[in-house]
Parts: sequence; structure tokens; C-alpha cells
Amino acid sequence: MLDYTPKEMAQRETLVINPAKICQPIGAILAYKGIHNCMPITHGSQGCSSYLRMMLARHYREPTLAATSSFTEDSVVFGGRNNLKEAVDNVINIYHPDVLAINTTCSSETIGDDVNSFMEEIKEEEFFDSHVRVVIASTPSYVGSHVTGYDNAVKAIVQSFARKSKPNGKLNVIPGFVDPGDIREIKRILTIMGVPHIVFPDTTDVFDAPLSPESGGLYPPGGTSIPDLIDAGNSRATIALGRTAGAAGAVILKGKFCIPAVIGPMPIGIRNTDAFVMNVSSLMGVPIPAEIEYERGRLVDMMTDAHLHFHAKSLAIFGDPDTIIGLLSLAVEMGMNPVFALTGTPDKKFAEEVHSIAPNCEAIIGDTFLLHQKIKNHPVDMLIGNSFGKLIARAEDIPLVRVGFPITDRANLHYFPVIGYAGAARLVEMIGNTFLERQDRDADDTHFEMIL
Repeated sequence: MLDYTPKEMAQRETLVINPAKICQPIGAILAYKGIHNCMPITHGSQGCSSYLRMMLARHYREPTLAATSSFTEDSVVFGGRNNLKEAVDNVINIYHPDVLAINTTCSSETIGDDVNSFMEEIKEEEFFDSHVRVVIASTPSYVGSHVTGYDNAVKAIVQSFARKSKPNGKLNVIPGFVDPGDIREIKRILTIMGVPHIVFPDTTDVFDAPLSPESGGLYPPGGTSIPDLIDAGNSRATIALGRTAGAAGAVILKGKFCIPAVIGPMPIGIRNTDAFVMNVSSLMGVPIPAEIEYERGRLVDMMTDAHLHFHAKSLAIFGDPDTIIGLLSLAVEMGMNPVFALTGTPDKKFAEEVHSIAPNCEAIIGDTFLLHQKIKNHPVDMLIGNSFGKLIARAEDIPLVRVGFPITDRANLHYFPVIGYAGAARLVEMIGNTFLERQDRDADDTHFEMIL
């Protein structure tokens, strides 16, 4: 099929082919799953919820519990109030959540369902448990992407939970659209630095929980607790790791509670991780431990030892804006030559950020069909992105390093970080050894060496 991707590019304004993004609700569901004992409800058709659960389950290889108001044709015509009422009734009586987190969809937004008013009426029903907390986020799929949905959900979480009481001396961290392995790495760094923290949403022990008595119930053992979400309004500072995913929550905390906020960059690579560590040190008034400095030193040594394998290699990167900016920074630090950076998420600052790191890299907001055409016209040595990049990689015979969401054709990558010095070390190993694997594959018998 990919042999029919034309090299010649035509202007496309209303047609998207192989989109480099997913819809808002999946981002909202991921954020909601980072709350302890939370049941997400997608207010829309059953197919919407099934698709979101499928994508999350295939990426994390874990079940994704989520409910839906199951729109039918009647719901679209007459409104989905009764559907939502029935969904809330079923969820409360069967699943007994601590938090009920609702997100909208294309259909419910298009017909103008007032979910906030619906829920005020539903809370007066006899079946409703007054101890259940409710979060509502507007996430129409025809605006933005999964990153936008995550950001909107985080904003709704902060508005619903955070309250001011007495200072707690903690640091809020909003991780963005990342994997549990990345969140564990951030928490490890903060622990080493002796910084008390509240990480939200926290998907550790949600999508990577071990099989144990604690993980065998209706809800996984992880997720940020309600007391911590409330206490986020008393923290000393907030760091949002991503500018496009989660920053809205940091802005709300700053505006409502005067909590200083630092937004981005995603701590991928040396420079960005340096910025994160120094921001933590400055905001919390703690020194940078020798253990962190040694980790950084080992990473530099790794890059130096293997630089001949990736120096001046050209590459294309696609995915979410925050992740791309981090990967670009690392690629430049490794001496590589980024040629294309593509995201499907509408982002006015994307090109500016790309060019500030790699002036000669073409910043593109588009789909992977366009990226494929770009690569046909200007071949690269490597592609970095999610599983959908394998179609381009196979057609053009270039190696693919899998980073981002979703990754559905490889297992267990979400257990390991790409964030922090440890995450950068892993990426250096993956990129360098991928090039060596390709060198072995292409070598004839006389050049098939034991030492590379």
C-alpha cells in the first residue's frame, strides 16, 4: 500500500491522511486514570469509549476501566441527560468510585449538552452518593488533539479539587502526557533531592501495577489521592513538565493561589534535565546531590564513547509537541542532524521552539502521510516516533526508534523512562545500537565485524 504514497506533494486543506494525533477524550481519560479510585465516564457513544479503552489497553497492555453514557440516535436528537443519569447511577451502585470524572465528545458537544447542569440535577437524585467527587471536562474531538484533552482534564481536576489552607512545603509536578516509567523517574529524582512532592495525575501503579492482592480489586492501587489533590493548593511551587499538556493546571494554581509556576521544557536530554533539576533546586531551596551529578556525568560519558555511531546522522521526529522538543534537544546534543519535526497537535509556538533548538529543521503541523512524502523527497537516516511510523520505516527502509504514544507493536516500553538523565541514557543506547543493528544488517561478509 505504501508504494502508492506519491513523492509529489499537493496542497491539502480539508483532508487528513494517517493523522499524527488522537482525539481529546483519550487524553482526558489518561489524566483521569491518574486519580486514585476514579471512574471516567465518556459522555457520548459507546464506540468512543471503546476506542479510547482499546488504544490505552494496547499501549499499556493493561485493562482500562472506563464507563460511557452510550449515546444512541435518540440521544443525539433529544439530548443525553437521561443517558448520563443512567450511567452515573450504574457506576455509583456497581463500581463505588471516590471520583466520577466526566468528559464530553463530539456528539454531546455538537448538540450542546450542558453537562454541568445535568450533574447538578443528578446530584439531587436518591441514588447519588454525596461523598463522590465530580470532575467535568469539555473535550470535543474536533478541536485540538489528545494532548489538548489531557490539558483540559488537568485544568478541570485543579479547579475541582485544589483548596487553600496552610502551606505544606511541597512541590507540585504535573507530568504531562508521559508513561508511568517517566513519572517514576521524576519521583526518584525528587526523592534523591529530598523534595516532598505531589505528582498529579499519577499513573504509576495504575498502568504498571504488579499482580498483588492490592491490585486485584475494581481499581488499581495507584493514582493521586484526593487529599493530595486538595493539598496541591498549598504547595510551595508547581512545575509542569509540558507546555501543551498540563500547563493549564499550573496556570490555575498560580492565578488562584499565587503558587509560582514553571512550565517546561520536558526534561528529555541533558539541557532540559539540567533545567528541571536546577528549577527544583531554586524553587525548593535544596542543593543538587552528588548522585544526580554522577548520573549526568555517566550520560555524558555514554554519549562521548558512542558519538561516532550517530554523529551527523539525519533524522525525522514525529509525535506530541512537548516530547518532540525534548527529543530534538537530545538529538542536537548527540551531534545528530534533525531534518523534520512533525506534530498533529495544533500549536502556534511549535515552529518557534523547533527552530530555537535546530534552526535548519523543518517544523510541520500535519499528518504522517505528509511526513512520508517529505522523507521520500529528502531521505533521512532514522525515524523517531510511535508505532505508526513503522509504515514509513518499512516503505523507505529506515530504522525506527519507538518513542511516544501509542506504541502497540512492542511490549513493556512504558515501564522505562525517556525523561531525566536515566531516560536520556536509555535513548542514547537505543539510538546508537539501532544504527549498529542496521550496519550489521547491511554489511556483506567481508565487513561483518565483531567490533564496531
